[in-house]
Amino acid sequence: MKFIADFHIHSKYSRATSPQMDLINLDKWAKIKGIKVLGTGDFTHPEWLKSLENQLEPAEPGLFKLKASESPTRFILTAEISCIYSKNNQVRKIHIIVFAPSFDVVKKINTQLGWIGNLKSDGRPILGLDAKELAKIVFNTSSDCLIIPAHAWTPWFSIFGSKSGFDSIEECFEDYSKYIYAIETGLSSDPAMNWRLSALDKITLISNSDAHSPHKIGREANVFETEISYKGIADAIKSKDNKKFLYTIEFFPEEGKYHYDGHRSCEIRLSPQESKKYNNICPRCLKPLTIGVLNRVEQLADRPEGFKPENYIPFRSLIPLGEIIAEAKGMLPGAKEVAREYDNLIEKIGNEFKVLLEVSKEDLDKITFPRISEGIIKTREGKVCVEPGYDGVYGKIKIFSKEEQKKTSKQKTLF
Repeated sequence: MKFIADFHIHSKYSRATSPQMDLINLDKWAKIKGIKVLGTGDFTHPEWLKSLENQLEPAEPGLFKLKASESPTRFILTAEISCIYSKNNQVRKIHIIVFAPSFDVVKKINTQLGWIGNLKSDGRPILGLDAKELAKIVFNTSSDCLIIPAHAWTPWFSIFGSKSGFDSIEECFEDYSKYIYAIETGLSSDPAMNWRLSALDKITLISNSDAHSPHKIGREANVFETEISYKGIADAIKSKDNKKFLYTIEFFPEEGKYHYDGHRSCEIRLSPQESKKYNNICPRCLKPLTIGVLNRVEQLADRPEGFKPENYIPFRSLIPLGEIIAEAKGMLPGAKEVAREYDNLIEKIGNEFKVLLEVSKEDLDKITFPRISEGIIKTREGKVCVEPGYDGVYGKIKIFSKEEQKKTSKQKTLF
């Protein structure tokens, strides 16, 4: 069966997260987006785990659904853990996603992690624990678990991050590297960037939203055609079989907030080539730049841009539907008219991913404004312009040219 999955999200118990990140809202938005399998996130947090146990019941093996509900949404037990520790005379800050096949396994993992740090303090706990030692705890609990480095390239908290990461999976996980089957590319990188590293040829590249509010789920996701079960998903990830793991859904990586180098406080944004001219020093404040994902990929890459390895899993880059509608109408994404048109499309087509990926322009034109359908098709074809993000500032993405935007503005004024 073909389905879409988003494994990395957070609950309302994580910092800087919407209070609406509860199971009822997650289920609601999974249906709106077209997501079949959604990570629970935060299974290490005692209160969230209690909610999961009270409100979920077993569905297919290793998956769960809302109790007494006919909802098609399935939940898979996941959590993100922040490991901050010193290794080889350098402070390391690595975020890791853990997948677990059952509540029994989760409780055993939590018991051991609770001896190391305070699991109540945050939905994403911060532990003074070597990533290798976390892997040891998790895999000794159950060999069916998965450990996947989160947003692998972001500067501050990732396995390859320029500020606190490593140059290889082996350097980070040592003997446990053979059990690391996948990495999460993150919003600021896409598979094509990762294909430039031959060291990642055996690694599956997954993409997730890392959502902190319900409407953000699915901004990146994974498309499978396999058995809907924990084992079916895990086997598709481990095997890197592109007949079972069909493709990933991506941000345009330039839109991610760490794509280019720069300094937010100085409003300096630089490409890797420009940073090199300044020896990675900010030309305004003369302090070291925050080196972004593209530059870090350049540092580790051993292949040219555009290289495609054998048996790669393809990807499709999209823009969230609300943003497309907003730009087509010349409005802010939060405008009421944007919300009305979004609801209209979801009601008539079924879910957001069907709108973005499947429906023809002719059919779109029948139910929405021609400019919105044009924006959807242009996005599918990658015909967008982006100002890259840097040092925590999201990039700005535009579908329509300045001339087209002026035309929209004049039409609004006349109307």
